[in-house]
Amino acid sequence: MITLCGSPISNYYNKVKLALLEKGMPFAEESVDTHSTDEAVLGCSPLAKIPFIRTPQGGLCESQVILDYLEAICPNPPLVPADPYAAAKVRELIAFIDLHLELVARELYPQAFFGGTVSEGNQARIRKLLTRNIAAFKRLVMFSPYVAGDRFTQADCAAFASLPLVGMASKAVYGEDLLLAAGLDYKPYLKLIGERPAAQRVVADRKAVQAKG
Repeated sequence: MITLCGSPISNYYNKVKLALLEKGMPFAEESVDTHSTDEAVLGCSPLAKIPFIRTPQGGLCESQVILDYLEAICPNPPLVPADPYAAAKVRELIAFIDLHLELVARELYPQAFFGGTVSEGNQARIRKLLTRNIAAFKRLVMFSPYVAGDRFTQADCAAFASLPLVGMASKAVYGEDLLLAAGLDYKPYLKLIGERPAAQRVVADRKAVQAKG
């Protein structure tokens, strides 16, 4: 059995968890803090990043690597199209969400969520980059009704986990949700995904952990 390690607070943990649930794969969960110095953690995730998984063969880290592993060992139901070009478009969307949106917005999290401060210079730099990247993402995303078209894919696991953070962080720091400001109305999409039992489980588990403080 696979053990998913990390925290339900993490969007990348929830990206993987949503895929596991959508595939109906049995898995256990293990709470692991970020930046752990435990050798049992470093043996699976050398940078002590979460999430990572424990498998009968050993550990595996990096959320997208994990999703591709899950797809390989459990191809049904598929979360990546069989057509090579369509599959590449799904991975293209994931790269934009993870690297060009969430990773950039992550620099705002200290001020948006944790009581810290981001300098005015960095705020301006991040806003410029996010504005450019969101405009580019808008050219790729479909919302018809899913991120990559008419079927739920790995890209939806990434989008459901990370787009809300991009919106909330930019709203907290800049006073406006930069996704919505760019004309990217993603809220109906989040509502649609949120109606899926797997997504409801992810959200409920995250809220339970947040409630404990």
